[in-house]
Amino acid sequence: MEQQKLPNATTSIVLGSISFICCCFSAGIGGIILSGIALFLTKKDESLYAQQPDLYSNFSQVKTAKIIAIIGLVIAVLTLLYTIYNIYSIGGWEAYMEQTKDIYRQMGIEIE
Repeated sequence: MEQQKLPNATTSIVLGSISFICCCFSAGIGGIILSGIALFLTKKDESLYAQQPDLYSNFSQVKTAKIIAIIGLVIAVLTLLYTIYNIYSIGGWEAYMEQTKDIYRQMGIEIE
């Protein structure tokens, strides 16, 4: 019997890797979403592999994807907590938005 590849292994690695980038640009929320999806896909592949282990050849890739997704999730959660702490330390959401508007004004960008 010819061995097949698990269907979500590559997708999980890609999503886990992109979650690192999304941590920086979305205050952690994008990283949490992408890492969560990657973990869900690795769970599906793990259950497929558990049913017939001799049928699939790339289980090590699924384990790697799971590790990448977990690391991305941890970084995303830490980034989100750091963002929440910064907003709180500035004085809340209103003070944060006011400070953001001031920065935009200094850069010559007018927002309402």
